[in-house]
Order: sequence, then structure tokens, then C-alpha cells
Amino acid sequence: MYTEKKNEGNGTNRIIEGTIWKQLLIFFFPILVGTFFQQLYNTVDAVVVGRFAGKEALSCVGGSSSQIINLVVGFFTGMSAGATVIISQFFGAGEKNKLVRALHTAYAFAILGGIIAGIAGIIATIPVLKLMNTPAELMKDSALYVRIYFAGLVFIFVYNMGSAVLRAVGDARRPLYYLIICCVVNIVLDVVLVCVCSLGVLGVAVATLLAQFVSAVLVTRALMLHTNSMKLTLSKIRLHKDILPSMLKIGLPTGIQSSMYSVSNIIVQSALNSFGVDTMAAWSAFGKIDSMFWMINTAFGISATTFVGQNFGAGRYDRVKKGTVQCLLMDIAAALLFSTFTLITGRYLLMIFTSETEVISIGFRMMRIISPAYFIFVFIEIFSGSLRAQGHVMVTTFMTMIGVCAFRIAWVLLIVPHGTLEQIVSCYPATWIVTATGMIIYYIYKQSRIIKKFTNSY
Repeated sequence: MYTEKKNEGNGTNRIIEGTIWKQLLIFFFPILVGTFFQQLYNTVDAVVVGRFAGKEALSCVGGSSSQIINLVVGFFTGMSAGATVIISQFFGAGEKNKLVRALHTAYAFAILGGIIAGIAGIIATIPVLKLMNTPAELMKDSALYVRIYFAGLVFIFVYNMGSAVLRAVGDARRPLYYLIICCVVNIVLDVVLVCVCSLGVLGVAVATLLAQFVSAVLVTRALMLHTNSMKLTLSKIRLHKDILPSMLKIGLPTGIQSSMYSVSNIIVQSALNSFGVDTMAAWSAFGKIDSMFWMINTAFGISATTFVGQNFGAGRYDRVKKGTVQCLLMDIAAALLFSTFTLITGRYLLMIFTSETEVISIGFRMMRIISPAYFIFVFIEIFSGSLRAQGHVMVTTFMTMIGVCAFRIAWVLLIVPHGTLEQIVSCYPATWIVTATGMIIYYIYKQSRIIKKFTNSY
């Protein structure tokens, strides 16, 4: 039976008490706006170099370089999901001592992971860029951008982990404020270093690094001074053996899943690189527009995971089911609206990044294939997030790795080894359909067991 839980210093936890759809949206909007600003400064990077340094610079910032960075950052972001789930469950259950140990373990993991991955990334940059068929004329600047990014990877890891921890305990506002500050810093530095100092790709890379440093400092300070339920103490940052295995149990499969997405995207990027600079620039420009959907989708996914995690920890299985369904419906509606918007305004959106007619034409061809299928991925995002928050990780990870990643790689390498642009890009909606079908079936199965467990508790 459920017993009302209070969180020290915060009163009643509204996530396990309030109206479900309202709590989801209250949590969703700060994440959405925060992710928007995160995407904004990445998009500004592309706009500035595309407009003031040319399509070659745009390709360097958003082509192969972007895929390599996404591979590493995506893996760690997936790993941090383990910390998010564990912390949200401890918070929902009111277990303060475990909550504090989990916080310091998460931070130690972020710092250690950032240093190791940063060094490895700097060393592997050139070989990986060559493996991806990066054109020779783009190699120098692409390598420069990636290496500077990896040099500051520890700041990115610390910010991502810190903001994930804050969101896990219901604080989505501070990460939002810090992203706004970070975005302003990045935009100002982009303009100064690229437009005024004419540093091109180097200027964009340095601007991003410094902005990420600022965000890491701000989120760390918040956890040290402004949280009631737990406090970060720098001298206590270490890996706790009783906490780390639980984080890794959830985080490692999710990290592998995220990295497999990136590996499959790298395969697609490699295939598209053979079409030349115009196609690479078009893919980069479309990717920035495409990221707006993932911004919305991810915000709903984080909301669902945190909501389900806290209610699951509090024993509110009825709210677990209702929250998942309501979040799914809202996300589907948002996906359909976004698809309609991009199909109507797509060419004008692409013009923001480039004035090259051929690049715009190629980008819109990509958009017409991928954009209408966005709503399909919603089932994967929400159901896997909900199941992950309940501790069901392995099966969802396996389904995603096979349905999205392995199938996508096979599509590009075997089905269309010398295919057209449309045939290659079609791997995205095709793999979403396969994976969403499996995820729906598995969620219904697990939900029936949860309902049985909930019924038997009375």
C-alpha cells in the first residue's frame, strides 16, 4: 500500500501527489527550453560558420566531426541515465543517505569518464575521420574541431551529470538558467572569434569549450549550495561500491544503446560522405533542424523517466501507468505538429544555414523522407524511458540495438551499398517502425505484470 512521503525541506513531493499531466508539463517545459538553448548554441555554431566561413567549414563542424562527438557524448549521457534513475528512486522513497552517496558517486564517474574519454578521443580523431571517408580538404579543420571539443569533454560530462541529478530530484529550472547563460556566452564568443577575429572552425570550437566550462562550474555550484535534499562536497567525491553497481546496471546498457545509435549514424554519414561536400553540408543543415524534434522528444522522455522513477520508488504503480500513457499522447501530438511545420517551411529553414541552392534542395529531399515518421519514434522513447525507470533495461536495450542500430547498419551496408540518397536516408523510418513495434509489445507485456502486482498488493 502507498504511504504519503515527504521530502525533507521541500514539503509534499508533487510528482507523486499532483495531477499527472500537469506535473509532466511542469517538468517538461523547463527541460524543453533548456534543451532548446543547448541546441541553439550548437545551431548558432553551424549558422555562423556556414554563413561566414563557407560550406566547407559547415561540413567540418556538422559532418563527420559531429557524429564522432555524438558517439562519445551519447554513450556517457546514456550512462548518466543510471544515476538519474537511481537518484530519482531514492528521492521518491525518501532515502537521504543513499541519495547523498549516489550524488558523489555520479560526480566521480563523470570526472573520471570525462578525462579518460577526452584523452582517448584526441588520440583516435584522425584514424576515425579517415575511416568515415572524410574528404581530404576537410580533414585538417575537422580534426581541429574534434580535438578541441574532446579537450573540454570533462566539462561536458560534469554539466550533463549535474543537470541530470538536479532534474532527477525535480529541479529542472536551474539547468535551464545555466543553459541560457551558456548559450549567451557561446553566441557572443562565436561572433567575436569567427566574425571579428576570422578564426573559422577554431573560433567555434574554442567558443563551445569555454561555454561548456561555464555551465559545468554553475551546475556544480548549485549542487554545493542550493539543494535541500542533498549537498555536493568536493572532498567527498568518490565511487561508492554499494551504489556504483546499481548505476552501471541501468546506465551501461543505456550507454551502449546510445553509442550504437551513434555508430549506426556514423555508418550513414560515411555513406553520405561519398556524395560530396554539398550532401555533407545538406546533412549538417538538416541535422540542426532535425535536432529540434529530438529536443522535444527527449524532453518528454526525461519527464517520463523522472516521473515514473519517483512514483515507482514511492510504490505508486497506478501513477506509473497513467503517467506513461499521458506522456506518450502529448509527445505524439507534438511530433505530428512538428512534422507538419517542417514539411511546410523546410526550404526556408534550410536557408538559415546556407544560400547554396543545391545544398538546400538536397536537404529538403532528406527532410521529406524522415520528418513524416517522427511520431513513430515516440513509442520507442517513452516506453523505453518508462521501463528503464522501473529497472527493466536489458530487453529494451537489446530491442533498440537490433531494431534500430543493427538493422540500420545492415540496411546501409547490405541493402543499398551503392544506393541513392533517398534509399540510404530511408533507413531511419524503416528501423523506427521495426523497433517501435517490438517496444509496444514488450511494454504491454510488462504493464500487465505491473497491474497484477498492484492488484495483489490490496
